[in-house]
Amino acid sequence: MRADGIPPMLTTAGRAGKLPPMTEVTSDAAETRLRRSPLHERHTALGAKFAPFGGWQMPLEYAGGGVLKEHTAVREGVGVFDVSHLGKIRVTGPGAADFVNACLTNDLGRITPGQAQYTLCCDDATGGVVDDIIAYLHADDHVFLVPNAANTAEVARRLRAAAPEGVTVTDEHEAYAVLAVQGPRSAELLDALGLPTGHDYMSFSIAGLDGVELTVCRTGYTGELGYELVVASEHAVAVWDAIFAAADDVRACGLAARDTLRTEMGYPLHGQDLSPEITPVQGRSGWAVGWDKAAFWGRDALRAEKAGGPARTLRGLTAVDRAIPRPGMAVYAGDRQVGTVTSGTFSPTLKHGVALALVDTDPKLPDGDELEVDIRGRRARMRLTRPPFVKPSVR
Repeated sequence: MRADGIPPMLTTAGRAGKLPPMTEVTSDAAETRLRRSPLHERHTALGAKFAPFGGWQMPLEYAGGGVLKEHTAVREGVGVFDVSHLGKIRVTGPGAADFVNACLTNDLGRITPGQAQYTLCCDDATGGVVDDIIAYLHADDHVFLVPNAANTAEVARRLRAAAPEGVTVTDEHEAYAVLAVQGPRSAELLDALGLPTGHDYMSFSIAGLDGVELTVCRTGYTGELGYELVVASEHAVAVWDAIFAAADDVRACGLAARDTLRTEMGYPLHGQDLSPEITPVQGRSGWAVGWDKAAFWGRDALRAEKAGGPARTLRGLTAVDRAIPRPGMAVYAGDRQVGTVTSGTFSPTLKHGVALALVDTDPKLPDGDELEVDIRGRRARMRLTRPPFVKPSVR
């Protein structure tokens, strides 16, 4: 999910918590503590490998596919992700949109009902990012928010604590499922189902599928043309089955491919590239801040940081040597550590490593310069590169 337009580095809300370890959840006790998608049995039938993700047990990849095939399906055809772990918060009542606008960073006044907007929930004192969110504006008295899985309760808590009389904040985390249909053939697939596909990027329509109401959003987190379908949880299986019955070559995709796809775009992941310790100014997501608004959480801290300049900035890195950067690895300019990798992976599209890193703000480190990343005691050359690393095709 993204803001309208393709900003230099980022777009749509990283729609998830920190990427899970690449291991299955094997403990019965651990499994009982995790929420499950209403599509869990469908994933099991497809041979999914599961992993904990933001408090949920979600498919990481599928048998007969794997990250590379799933990634390629989205870049070249169509893939479907279950992202039901994403949060859902409904804010209703007189002045609900004005209330949300006074809390979150972006300016809801820039959009009209039927449109969506990438925005941030920041800490009022520090300006750090509590979460990144997609706001769906239904009406002046109705805003639907999609935060990250792990942060939903905290975002809802903060909104409830600030809500004026008459405005209700409802956490509907498990009431709805979300299916992301992504790839250059995604519109063709939805057309076959009789669902709307012609609406503008970052907008949404209410539609029906075999008597089931759902919201069709022109959003996604892959850099490709795509849609996200929001449907009541009890109807999720019917919608999933209809999607896979509509085409022979649609592929189920897990969260591992979702991570390689978003990293190729330079899209931020909350908990890594944005966090309570990383502000929008540092994370180069100031484009999602309504700087001239009279009020939003973190306004004073962020305006001061913007005026003074951040001490560190999120930058892109592409591997020159054969090496794969990973989160937490140190970045060097000569003998001086100048930063830390926040996200890093092998790019299936480019066939080399790419990364995002928080790097000391220094005019002597322009894009195109080479730095080094310490990969288990060995230095590998990386070139500062302004993302996206792969040309986006969201439109």
